[in-house]
Amino acid sequence: MIRRYKFAAFFLALAVSVTAQDIPQQLHGKWLIKRIVPTTTISCWSFKEAQRIVGTEIDYSANRLRWKDRVASDPLVEVSELSAVEFQQEYSGGGANDSQVNFGQLGIRSHSVTRIKLTHPDIKPIWGSYEIPGEEVLVKDKNTIIFSVCNVYFEARRESVSRASTK
Repeated sequence: MIRRYKFAAFFLALAVSVTAQDIPQQLHGKWLIKRIVPTTTISCWSFKEAQRIVGTEIDYSANRLRWKDRVASDPLVEVSELSAVEFQQEYSGGGANDSQVNFGQLGIRSHSVTRIKLTHPDIKPIWGSYEIPGEEVLVKDKNTIIFSVCNVYFEARRESVSRASTK
């Protein structure tokens, strides 16, 4: 009987954390992908493929993520806090020759960050990857996000209103 309640509580918690909610206001607007962040990860992309993302924009609104011609509308949104230890355990491999990534490599100086995940149906692949830049981000600070595509980490900065309006 207790087992059944634990099972029901687990699914209730899951339903609460991944709900049809708006993309958080803190992401709204245009973000310019500034650079590749050097990490010790194993990627499915070459440097040349990864470099093609640098200089492009991610655009978020309440119910949409856009990168180039890829649009994810009405995604499921999950917002959570992730500690440095949890991040390293979740995003690094267990062996000496596996990918290793941590907050220090990403330039994150806090003990935890906000992680925002946007889940959507598959979209046309980008060089063999079904990920869209910006569909899962770590909020480094109010004007900087970190994300990965194909296990390559990128840093994007919020575009100022004046720059965004001059395009």
